[in-house]
This record gives sequence, structure tokens and C-alpha cells, in this order.
Amino acid sequence: MTHTATPSPNRFSIIAGGAAQLTIDLTALRANWCYLNGRVGDGCTCSAVVKASAYGLGAAEAGRALFEAGARVFFVALPEEGIELRAELPLAEIFILNGLFHGREQLYRDFNLKPVLGSLEEVADWSSFARAENQQLGAALHFDTGMHRLGMAVSDAISLNASARALTGISVDLVMSHLACADTPDHPMNRKQLKRFLRICEQFPDARKSLSNSAGIFLGPEFQFDLVRPGIALYGGNPAPDTPNPMLPVAHIRAEIINLRDVPSGDSVGYGASRVTSRKSRIATINIGYADGLHRLVGNSDSNPNGARVFIGGHFAPLFGRVSMDMVAVDVTDIPTEHLVRGATIEVMGAHVSVDELANFAQTIPYELLCSLGARYTRHYKS
Repeated sequence: MTHTATPSPNRFSIIAGGAAQLTIDLTALRANWCYLNGRVGDGCTCSAVVKASAYGLGAAEAGRALFEAGARVFFVALPEEGIELRAELPLAEIFILNGLFHGREQLYRDFNLKPVLGSLEEVADWSSFARAENQQLGAALHFDTGMHRLGMAVSDAISLNASARALTGISVDLVMSHLACADTPDHPMNRKQLKRFLRICEQFPDARKSLSNSAGIFLGPEFQFDLVRPGIALYGGNPAPDTPNPMLPVAHIRAEIINLRDVPSGDSVGYGASRVTSRKSRIATINIGYADGLHRLVGNSDSNPNGARVFIGGHFAPLFGRVSMDMVAVDVTDIPTEHLVRGATIEVMGAHVSVDELANFAQTIPYELLCSLGARYTRHYKS
């Protein structure tokens, strides 16, 4: 079953039909969660990270699908994201990764959101609020084991455990850290962080422990602890680069041919005359550009001809020239003519052009690529 996301009436006076298509395969999303859940040991919970609107694909829809698959613990970055998710998942356990925002304690309490406390100040504020409300409020404690972004020092774990008052009113539901180099399995940082995290865990024997993101799951059982926090792998990104991707593609982008033309040999195509034909060429213009998240770097030039490719009629065809705001040219000279008609559908990303491949051509990571998908796609949720 497929349903189409309806545009907000204050965004469009009419529902136009010229946008590229973004299909989110919720069946694949559920299957990816089940696969990861099967990779962890008995007693380890597989959660789901749905921050940034589920990496650009829609937190409400993704959250419901993941809950149906069996996920019960969710992570978002901001309290606003947690509130949106709570409306969809009243029974889920929801953690706010960016911590406790100053002065918004009641917001967390009212929507049953658990802050991931990353400083002693946050711990003090949450404890003070809990005591004032005469409640026991859940939270995670985040410790910095080497990433130096968020999290308390290893020494803070000892001081918190030693203080009779520091954690008053706080139910420590999770102790966590975050791996900096999990996607490089032999990086020495992984072992260094694991060793530090084990020292922290000694101070909180009764709390659940969590260290691994998507890539961390594949480092082995000793990195999995009680709970893992997959993100990009859920949405089809390869959690273990340099190995075959075990995940199913979730986001599928389809564009259509809006113009076809023959270009003589020696003529340029697109802005800057950056790409010149070396033969008489058939050029298709398709309705997707950098306004839709197709990064400008996936295009090419004569000096750098290695740009991205698309898939049409069972064949790959390369982009040709620079990516414009709303369109890009494709060299379809070698594509059988029966596939070359105005309105023909072209796969820009999906089963044949992976999110990892497209991100590589954009000189970025699949996280950024998915999060940058524009707002004007016609979105379909396939369940």
C-alpha cells in the first residue's frame, strides 16, 4: 500500500504535478530494523534514532513503522522532535540526545521525554526540578569517552556515584557514550573508548548501558552492551563501509525527462560551458536539482568528468555538466531509444543507485544527503 503525503494548503494554492518523486519504503525500513535487531545478542535492545525528521524521511511515518516492527526506544535530538514523536507513539520511551535545554524542564516532564544529560549542570537542573515537583524523573547520563562533543568526563561518573544528593529525583535509565570512529573497525579509538566506557559502567551497575551506533553494532558483541542506537543503517546507509551493504534501500528518488535534444559534437551543455560533447549526443533534461538536495558536486565538467549516474530502462547513464537549481542534464546517447520519451521515469537514487554511491559523488556522507532532501518532492510512503 502506498499513500501520498498531502502538502500543507498554506504552502501551495494548488497541488502541482511536476515535482520529482520521493518514495519511502516503510516495509524496507521495518526489515532493516529487524535485521539489526537480529545482529545483537540476547538481552540487548535495538532502539531507533529518528532525529532530524528520521534523517529527512519523516519522523511520524518512520516512527510508526519502526514501532510496528518492534522498536520501543527512540532517540531524537530536540524536545520539539520528541513532542512530535510522542503524539504518534504514546507508549514509546523517548530520549533527547542534545540534552536538557535550560529552562525547559517542564516541557520534558509534560511529554514524558527523557533528557540525555551531558553535563553536571544539566544533572543539577534536572535533579532540582524533580525534587521541586516531588517526582522521580527518568534520564540518560552521557559520558565523553573521547569524542569531545557532548558528555561528562569519566571522573564525573565517580563523583556522581559518590554524591548522595547529585542524582536525587533522577532515575538513571541509561548510561551512554558515543563512538567517534566506529565506521573504521580497526581504528584504535574504538578500543580506547570501549576501555573508558567500561570504567564508567562500573559506577552504575544497575543502569542500562549503550555505546554503539549503526557501525558500532558491527564491531562485535562487546560493543553492544544493553542497548544499541542505529540511525543511518535503518534508512539504507551502509553501516560497515568497505563491505557489502546488508541494508535495504529505503529512500527512492525518481525524476522524469522533461526535455530531449540532440547536441552536436563540440557543443557545451549547462552553466559555465563546463562540459563539452565529444560526439553527437542525445541529452535528456530531468526535473531535479540542488534545490531538491541533488548536491551540485554530483555534476561534472571536462576537467572532472567523474560525476554521478542515473538508471533508466535497465541502463546507467551519466549526468552531463553542472547541476542547476531545478534540473540537470543526462547523457542518454547510449540508452535504447524506446526508453527516451518525454515523461519517462529515471531512478536518481534507490535500488540501483544507492544513497552511499550518490553521497560519495557529492563528496559527503549519506546522513547529509538524506537530511538535505528538499521540501518540494511529491512524497509517497509505501507500506
